Amino acid sequence: MIEVYIDGATAGNPGLSGAGIFIKGNGQNLHYSIPLGTMTNHEAEYHALIKGLEICLEKNFSIVSFRTDSQLVDRAIEKEFAKNPDFAPLLGKALELSKQLDLFFMKWIPSSQNKVADELARKAVAQQKADRREP
Repeated sequence: MIEVYIDGATAGNPGLSGAGIFIKGNGQNLHYSIPLGTMTNHEAEYHALIKGLEICLEKNFSIVSFRTDSQLVDRAIEKEFAKNPDFAPLLGKALELSKQLDLFFMKWIPSSQNKVADELARKAVAQQKADRREP
């Protein structure tokens, strides 16, 4: 089974955002730091999930267990419902992607267990800030 740790980070809310994705399994560790542009923190969390699912599908990982420290995203996936209508399209996209996998699990974990994904997400935010400072 592949374990996928995801996190979104935002500088300001809304602000520059990034997704961090750490995938371990099949004897490999994969690190992704993905700039997302300007959005809210919750949107960044959803985008981290979507990007993680897309990567798993590209790599033909069919049995995956996602770990997130976002209770909002975890509950939305569990209930297949987003309380905030602004998040419904993001949840819909995530559910559509997850159904293409043979087995998909989502588990909430405390932030202390999600440090690698958090660092990757923050790195994506920092890179965007640096890019904006360059002439």
